[in-house]
Amino acid sequence: MKDSVTKRVMQLLTFLSLFIAVVMAVGLHYKSEAILEQNSVWDLLRSSEWSPLNGKYGFWSFIVSSVYVTIIAIIIAFPVSLLTALFLTENARSWVKKAVFPVLDILAGIPSVVYGLWGTLIIVPWIADTLGPHFVDYTSGYTLLAGGIVLSVMIIPLMVSLFVEIFSTVSSDLKDAAKSLGATRWQTSRSIVIRKASPGIIASVVLAVSKAFGETLAVLMVCGNMVGIPHSLFDSAYPLPALIANNYGEMLSLPMYESALMFAALVMFVIILVFNAISRIVLQNVEKRFKL
Repeated sequence: MKDSVTKRVMQLLTFLSLFIAVVMAVGLHYKSEAILEQNSVWDLLRSSEWSPLNGKYGFWSFIVSSVYVTIIAIIIAFPVSLLTALFLTENARSWVKKAVFPVLDILAGIPSVVYGLWGTLIIVPWIADTLGPHFVDYTSGYTLLAGGIVLSVMIIPLMVSLFVEIFSTVSSDLKDAAKSLGATRWQTSRSIVIRKASPGIIASVVLAVSKAFGETLAVLMVCGNMVGIPHSLFDSAYPLPALIANNYGEMLSLPMYESALMFAALVMFVIILVFNAISRIVLQNVEKRFKL
């Protein structure tokens, strides 16, 4: 009886989660109907011209900025997180773990505005005065690179925590067998731990990408928020979340502008949904390929 009730409750909660996602998608589409009636989806997505007062709503530059910032953040955060987690699970002494894990929890709980202030006070001046002059004639520091760096620091605690949990599930018998055959610690970590944990690593990266893609406040504070496609790391960027956060409250009196911002939210929702679906397919293939 208890098993039957538990099963029904779990099914209900599962369907409730799916229902909430569907309601969100339907609601965003409903609020976007005004702009979709006057413009095709293809025209909205491929155009980079953004002039709401003239009825021009092109989202391509915002989408590109969001993707670029997310890619930079993952490129920086992934190797740092992976190697840190390997060290903590395979080589670190117990006192190191006791010191590091609380710090990771603290970093994960810091509000995004604090990261944004840190980026504004430290990263932006460093790019403008130290790094930028080596590559470009002038940069304000409020750049694509600044957004990627701040965002990477924000997701590193999440990725390290996830990787540590995943690596901890790898059987010690497998590692002991590799060491008995003469494998070094690095060889064991590379050939046994990472290989066995590869599905979990991919799932963790997907979760980090989803979080990074939708991050708003910290990125808004350091990216510059200038409309246009960034052509280098030292150009300003304007991600989709920053567009919505910057303009939604002030533009409620303009129905078409509000509809455009709702369409921006719908685009974010669809991009994350498609990315997660593709990653799930990749994850299934990896599980079959690397199953030990």
